[in-house]
Amino acid sequence: MHADPRLAARDAVRRQPGHPMAWILLGDAELEAGDARAGEAACRRALALAPGHPEALARLGRALSMQGRHAEAAGSLRAAADAAPGHPGIQVWLAHVLEDVGEAEAAAEAYARAHALAPDEPQLAAYLLAWRRKLCDWRDLDRLSAQVRDAVRRGRAAVEPFAFLSEDASAAEQLQCARLRAAPLARHVPPLPSPTARSPGPLRVGFLSNGFGAHPTGLLTVALFEALRAHDLDLHLFALNPDDGSPIRQRLAAATTLHDASARPHRAVAEAIRAAGIDVLFDLRGWGGGGAPEVLAMRPAPVQVNWLAYPGTSGAPWIDCMLADGYVLPAGLEPHFSERVVRLPRAFQPSDTRREVPPAPTRAECGLPDEGAVYCCFNNSYKLNPRSVDRALAVLSEVPGSVLWLLSGPGRADERLRDHAASCGIEPDRLVFMAKQPHADYLARLQLADLFLDTHPYNAHTTASDALWVGCPVLTCPGDTFASRVAGSLNHHLGLDAMNVADDDTFIAEAVRLGRDPAALAALRTEVARLRDEGTLFDMDGFARDFADAIRRMAVPDPTTA
Repeated sequence: MHADPRLAARDAVRRQPGHPMAWILLGDAELEAGDARAGEAACRRALALAPGHPEALARLGRALSMQGRHAEAAGSLRAAADAAPGHPGIQVWLAHVLEDVGEAEAAAEAYARAHALAPDEPQLAAYLLAWRRKLCDWRDLDRLSAQVRDAVRRGRAAVEPFAFLSEDASAAEQLQCARLRAAPLARHVPPLPSPTARSPGPLRVGFLSNGFGAHPTGLLTVALFEALRAHDLDLHLFALNPDDGSPIRQRLAAATTLHDASARPHRAVAEAIRAAGIDVLFDLRGWGGGGAPEVLAMRPAPVQVNWLAYPGTSGAPWIDCMLADGYVLPAGLEPHFSERVVRLPRAFQPSDTRREVPPAPTRAECGLPDEGAVYCCFNNSYKLNPRSVDRALAVLSEVPGSVLWLLSGPGRADERLRDHAASCGIEPDRLVFMAKQPHADYLARLQLADLFLDTHPYNAHTTASDALWVGCPVLTCPGDTFASRVAGSLNHHLGLDAMNVADDDTFIAEAVRLGRDPAALAALRTEVARLRDEGTLFDMDGFARDFADAIRRMAVPDPTTA
């Protein structure tokens, strides 16, 4: 059940060294084990034996992509797709790498070709659905979503749980989706041998992520790690991403023992965690993409925790605990989480309270009008579904001179959103787009926004924290899933429950009221700034104290104190 598939593949190569398919299967096994260099070598050997073989070209493309050599990967996968135009799997791999090289619309076309080749395959429908959401291309959205949700309910497809969070699905469906994704890994990933008894000394706490740098995960956690140094914990970061040279990476390395685990096979990463004697291991990526669930499935630590980056249940038997708070994960949601829920008495999401906010640029420098309310939503484009966008457009229609400030999306996403606004009777230029900025520059610009309009069912998370940090209130409509309650949790723990409204009609009415009443909006912004400075939401010393207590509770499990 847990036999390493690489062993059988290597044996096949020894028995048939001149057979290209043996090398292709070995390349596949090495890639699944996370060893991109070994996978590349096997695929190149297959191509030496069978030049132009599409299966070898496709796997070579995957190997190159895993090493960050995306342009080369795209060339190899294009050649594979040309050689095997009827192969939907190759079209999907090509689409993945076209995403990486920034060819957004070409990626959409490749996903569409894959789906057309196998229209009844829900995994292909899920890929197309997720990418169309990113491009704000809402063609067939309801039909594709219904196909994917039906497949999950029936247990027919292990679609990506992260993308599934954008669907209007229940927490029970999200659990089913996550379990379907975790099940094959649980069956096929061989675990590490049982650990030896732990050495004496402080608890050794590990954190696994691909975001230890100038990335939302690094930005959220760095001040917490700095504050945790006062709590007799031995902190270890296992970075799946290479050093980006950023000040955040430098601060993370100074506050912890940072292990560079980038480009290493899954087992090597798991063995490094085991060698460090980690008692409690936090998965800071989950099903969010770019993580390493295979590492967690090997059980390198006795207690493993889902926290922060993936806003939902892991559905994985190798994850023991979920760290949350009482607002984002109320008792009624617990039956839909596979983990034991451990709650903090404050919002589960930390923040970097050492970051400085530079002076704001002028409105003109940001393409904003000199006057009028500036509503913003800097969530990623895949969260901008028809419900959320139409809700924001309804606000614009009632507040003369107002604009909606958005983060620029991939491909023709901005153009599509402006076309949709026009179809709703809103002048397209009332949608203003901001290109991605360095974090400090983004915070400086964010000060010009009057009110953040949240999305549903996938809320603002880091972006909500950023908005509140610069004094911009966040209006949200909390739902019935973890991902739809994060902004509400931040408001609640800040002391602004009034910004958590019950339904879309109330959301629109409140946004309109504030947009039409500059004095009320100014008073609200003053209150946000006061609560930011005086409240508990951005108190990282207090967060560290509560977090350390939660770690100790998880290290010695006691359900009565969870």
